[in-house]
Amino acid sequence: MSVLTRRQFLKLASVLPVSHWPSLSRAHSSTTVAVVGGGFGGATCAKYLRKLDPSLRVVLITPHARFVTCPFSNAAIIGLRSIGSLTQNYESLTRKYGVTVIHAEAKELDPVQNRVVLSNGAVMAYEKLVLSPGIGINTQGIHGYTRAASRVFPHAWIGGQEAEALRTRLRAMKDGGLVVISVPPTPYRCPPGPYERASLFAYYLKLHKPKSKVLILDANNTFTKARLFLSAWKELYAEMVEWVPLSEGGEVIEVDAAKGVVRTHFEEYKPAVGNIIPPQNASQIARVAGLDADTGWCRVNPATFESLVHKNVYVIGDAALANPMPKSAFGANSQAKVCAAAIVAELRGHSHNESLLLNTCYSLVTPDYGISVSAAYRGNARRLRVVPQSEVTSPVDAPASYRALEAAYAKAWYSNIVADTFH
Repeated sequence: MSVLTRRQFLKLASVLPVSHWPSLSRAHSSTTVAVVGGGFGGATCAKYLRKLDPSLRVVLITPHARFVTCPFSNAAIIGLRSIGSLTQNYESLTRKYGVTVIHAEAKELDPVQNRVVLSNGAVMAYEKLVLSPGIGINTQGIHGYTRAASRVFPHAWIGGQEAEALRTRLRAMKDGGLVVISVPPTPYRCPPGPYERASLFAYYLKLHKPKSKVLILDANNTFTKARLFLSAWKELYAEMVEWVPLSEGGEVIEVDAAKGVVRTHFEEYKPAVGNIIPPQNASQIARVAGLDADTGWCRVNPATFESLVHKNVYVIGDAALANPMPKSAFGANSQAKVCAAAIVAELRGHSHNESLLLNTCYSLVTPDYGISVSAAYRGNARRLRVVPQSEVTSPVDAPASYRALEAAYAKAWYSNIVADTFH
């Protein structure tokens, strides 16, 4: 049930992250903060570190000169946007904010000696390290799901070429074909993402291949915005979309790429298009450094996002275990600002004992039908919790005009978060 109005929540969103930022006295000019990962978490953190303290040397380490966003990739797969429109670069971070960008991969961390070994052979020393490396794909989570199998059943859960491959397969499919989308067990990147993908696939198929069907094989028994999605599917897509939860045998346990087969415990399917989204964990660089303590995800202090394993190392975004916050672009952006403030505060000799964070997840059911869920979070050294009465969810019985407004909000949100992160 919605407690705050959207205007109240957006007002809250504009105030909360800034209210705990430290004053603009400066750290020592020789201080280096290395940031690994150029997505919504890493790029935002690098930018805001320099905004909070221009004397810091901030080095952003990312292997690619361009970053393709996962938000709105579902729209790109069905042709509502181009991949190019989702592609960002780091020129403004360097030109406007003085962030040093190194296009290399972080291959090894030495959190004892405070060093990062790069793929180009360089070894970089730091005083503080921020890791925002994103997710790793757990290829052991589904039997037969090898790298080769991912070319037959692309997951498209990391922006770029796989989204293009999935788009090509969907366009080439004959009318009457079966599309299978598998959903991994939680936690995973973007909890509503698979269900938005199913919705937009159904939208595309209804227009162009109306005899086709979308089957969602789910390793969970419920999901974010379930009532909203299920209501929308019933209203818009009738028998075209089917959701099979874990309790009804929805978990995908095996794929056979050679035969084009997907198996659950009880059924076998041969889809025309298979979108297998496998289980996930923190990216390899974080796990090799032991920051996940063999749990798959990196535990952090929710007030600062400093690792609970190594001091002076901070983990934000998808790799961090920050329940109850979902692994989302908005979450990573919000965590990045808290992390930047905490680092600057500590370098100035101040404490940073509490965080205030925000998240909004928009989803498109059609280009003009949007739904959302939002919340604020308060963290201290012990725990992160939802701020009472801050959760806002789209009403189930909203009129079409409300859904259209939410879709417009979603598009505006994307433009704003891209600007806040990369420009």
